[in-house]
Amino acid sequence: MTVNKPDLVYVTYIATTPEKLWQALTQGELTRQYWGGEQISDWKPGSRWEHRRNGAECKLAIVGEVIESVPPRRLVLSWADPQDRERQEGHSRVTFEVEPVKGQLKLTVTHERLEPEMLRNVRGGWPLVLSNLKSFLETGRASDSWEC
Repeated sequence: MTVNKPDLVYVTYIATTPEKLWQALTQGELTRQYWGGEQISDWKPGSRWEHRRNGAECKLAIVGEVIESVPPRRLVLSWADPQDRERQEGHSRVTFEVEPVKGQLKLTVTHERLEPEMLRNVRGGWPLVLSNLKSFLETGRASDSWEC
């Protein structure tokens, strides 16, 4: 029997270019500024990726694999707690889709296959991350609201 796991869909509009948004999603020196950690990967399909929290005392927070990468329009990642790296059934899936709309970009983030605990975590996390991303790209600053 297949169990349907809840999905989370978040849409925001950002006044930036597709290239700048793509860089902000994939370049660790930029993700540190609004996401509280560094994204690490070569962003090729089949490659591993990980998110490491900022600061010396912080550690590996999220792991996964790049499933699809079509710069600067679409990025699909598997997403798991590091302890679940080898347990594929524990992986969820995140899709970032970028679409130009009336002089700005529509960013849709869809997080699928969520187990209950991960759903609780990302319900609070994605709004903060994406709000910070929007502020960072439009003003050059994001709130410093991340803790390890």
